[in-house]
Amino acid sequence: MSEKLQNKIAVVTGGGSGIGRAICERFAAEGAKVFVLDFSEQDGGETVSLIEKAAGKAVFYQCDVSDKTRIDEVFDAIVSENSPVDILVNNAGVAAIGAVEECTSEDLDRIYNVNIKGVYNCLHAAVKQMKGRGGAIVNMASVASHIGIPDRFAYSMSKGAVLTMTQSVATDYVTEGIRCNSISPARVHTPFVDGYLAKTYPGQEEEMFAKLSATQPIGRMGKPEEIAGLALYLASDEAGFITGSDFAIDGGFIKVKK
Repeated sequence: MSEKLQNKIAVVTGGGSGIGRAICERFAAEGAKVFVLDFSEQDGGETVSLIEKAAGKAVFYQCDVSDKTRIDEVFDAIVSENSPVDILVNNAGVAAIGAVEECTSEDLDRIYNVNIKGVYNCLHAAVKQMKGRGGAIVNMASVASHIGIPDRFAYSMSKGAVLTMTQSVATDYVTEGIRCNSISPARVHTPFVDGYLAKTYPGQEEEMFAKLSATQPIGRMGKPEEIAGLALYLASDEAGFITGSDFAIDGGFIKVKK
């Protein structure tokens, strides 16, 4: 690897599996000390073990990103035991299926607490450490931030908020040396997808996987490693002239028609 993040302190939320794990592994391989934040102790611990086996540096903190007190504790611990955070990746998120009629107030609260408040909590903590010294923030938005997707009312609401929070932070802190960008993936093949298909379409997993893959004009789902590669670029000094931007990594989902 090229050590693009040598000696950087990076925080990745939802780093226990899927896209988050791929980002953690890639950042560590590029020289960063990665702080893996995840709700699951088992998943977060597995990510750290994988990184350490590859001779990288990683530390796990169990936390719920919707709990501001806990997030503040974690960021305070990181800076007191190491140095201020250089990179934040707001990757943690939950999904919800249904149009507005099927969306209960409980569903909306759950999505808001993780996908919006969770991003706010980490932004609030990280920006304080980055002010005056600079830093890079990458927020995980979605193709649902840009176009209507059937039966994704609450999820789309939350990812629209992530997109505009990105632009707001980029605007407010550009003179402080803080860059803030977002990534908008389409469907990515993660363990979550496999679990969803097994639960929702038992016995039809292969057929439904092919159908979901075909919704991307390029003909397949993305790979977590592909998202990690884009996150690495945006977090590195190579992207030093980029802030307030969103990057679709979607197999042509938004703009390419078959």
